[in-house]
Amino acid sequence: MKNVSPAQPPAAAYDGPGANIHPIFEQVLSRAEKEKRLRQRARVIWLFGLSGSGKSTLAIALERRLAAEGFTTHLLDGDNLRTGLNRGLGFSDADRTENIRRAAEVARLFAQAGIVTIASFITPFRALRDTARGIIGAADFFPAYVHASFETCARRDPKGIYAKAAAAGVADFTGRDSRFEPPAPDEEALFIDTETASPEAALGQLHAAVRARIAFVSE
Repeated sequence: MKNVSPAQPPAAAYDGPGANIHPIFEQVLSRAEKEKRLRQRARVIWLFGLSGSGKSTLAIALERRLAAEGFTTHLLDGDNLRTGLNRGLGFSDADRTENIRRAAEVARLFAQAGIVTIASFITPFRALRDTARGIIGAADFFPAYVHASFETCARRDPKGIYAKAAAAGVADFTGRDSRFEPPAPDEEALFIDTETASPEAALGQLHAAVRARIAFVSE
């Protein structure tokens, strides 16, 4: 099976305020060449779900397992990005949209570099997931819904934010003040139920699905 990398957007797409920008996509080392050197197919694994559902735990475990198997990976975590690139963004709908837009653009760059990218973001609205998919490209975007109920996440509360939210110390809290939209059937996201599955079983399910999508097939 031949590896096919998505084409870069045409320069005409950069009209408007960036009219004096002259992309050099066609001159740089191609993604196909990078994937061949790394012997892997780049994908963006987008984990989404409530805070405390187990996204970060799964993302860390998946990256470690893939690294042990020789894959080149990078993990983009929502809290990590909010300490730097997305610092200053809040949790209003507008800020959530910008948060995901920036994260998706970064993930796309990593994919173009041939790297398997694991992204862990709450991404509560379908529109946000559609935004990420549109930026990254449907062929590269692999969404996985990490499911656990609000009540279960509140009991786990690994970061203490549910307790803080209950004391009115967190505004626009997802699942309480701000809605969370589970994926509709036509979103075709991998469903991982951490409420009932053990961490080992959840990781095994995710790893098997990802491994099948990143295994390198030479021309």
